[in-house]
Amino acid sequence: MRRISIFGATGSIGQNTIDLIAREPEAYQVVALTGASNIGQLAEDARRLGAEIAVTAHDHLLDDLRGALRGSGTEAAAGQAALVEAAARPADWLMSAIVGAAGLAPGLAALRQGTHLALANKESLVCAGQLMLRTARESGARLLPVDSEHSAVFQALVGEDISAVERVIITASGGAFRDWPIEDLAHATLAEASSHPNWDMGQRITIDSASMFNKALELIETREYFGVRPDQIEVLVHPESLIHAMVGFNDGALMAHVGPPDMRHAIGYALHWPERRILPVQRLDLAAIGQLTFRAPCETRWPALRLAREVMETGGLAGAVFNAAKETALDGFIAGQIGFTQMAGVVEEVLDRISARPGHIDATMTLDNVVQTDHLARQEARDVLSKRAG
Repeated sequence: MRRISIFGATGSIGQNTIDLIAREPEAYQVVALTGASNIGQLAEDARRLGAEIAVTAHDHLLDDLRGALRGSGTEAAAGQAALVEAAARPADWLMSAIVGAAGLAPGLAALRQGTHLALANKESLVCAGQLMLRTARESGARLLPVDSEHSAVFQALVGEDISAVERVIITASGGAFRDWPIEDLAHATLAEASSHPNWDMGQRITIDSASMFNKALELIETREYFGVRPDQIEVLVHPESLIHAMVGFNDGALMAHVGPPDMRHAIGYALHWPERRILPVQRLDLAAIGQLTFRAPCETRWPALRLAREVMETGGLAGAVFNAAKETALDGFIAGQIGFTQMAGVVEEVLDRISARPGHIDATMTLDNVVQTDHLARQEARDVLSKRAG
């Protein structure tokens, strides 16, 4: 029986992971489930799966969680320190699906224990890729990609030599505004940005898809995961979301991963790795689909892609600045402080401000330095938001 934990259990990735393990309850012992404010869902799943501990990220909700778990035998805890403690508990496999930079410390705690980390939290690699990979090497743990694009690349590389790879192409749906006239984007509403044409995801990642900040993070993540050069990584808009990534080799071959837009495929591959097992996902009828379409992304429409390439060229802790500024700019859009197209401008200004200060971008990559840089970037982003909103 494998011991597993699910961090971010109440989100879409967490719920899809629970769907898979609940189909084989005899195969898994659940160590920890964590969530944020959806205490009812967290407690229900902890009871159903017999989790050893359930953790909410919010300290003020601890009493609510304790009450919901009363009599279940599941321990309740709350706060960032509790998340890290739960991640350090012995487990064979941990799903890291906490949204944002908050997933970094628990992920590192799991890797230090030698726990295989299924990584849906792309911000961890964007902010601290070198640190994550070094920690995994030192403990013997394995980082397993859960983003559909990186899972696709991972699968396409099975049995291949990375030195034979010429390029990696990750696809993007284009999000809610892929067909909008570019001049209309400045007037896009929160509700419009929160509706995805293909995927059922949380609000924040859906907006990130519309702005292509999600894909920008994935560009950086691809470089960290697979060690390819920034100029070898391409983005291709693919509205059908059926080809998740392609790998081009030095003999001209292009290996494509094709599958339905269902996150249970990538989750299941990481869960069962190195085996491939039956999954409850749709089987594609290519004749019925008829055709697949592609287009090059326009960086005027999606400036986040240009910023991501600049971040990769800069290196160091630029990824931590980029992610923190992006998260804060997204907060500003959701709060109505700025418009949809202003988010990229906030991020670019924060990158410029911190890059001009010696000792931040080029600081040694430690958890403390990443956290300090993250805090600084958020402060700068809030200042930029305040000035733009005023």
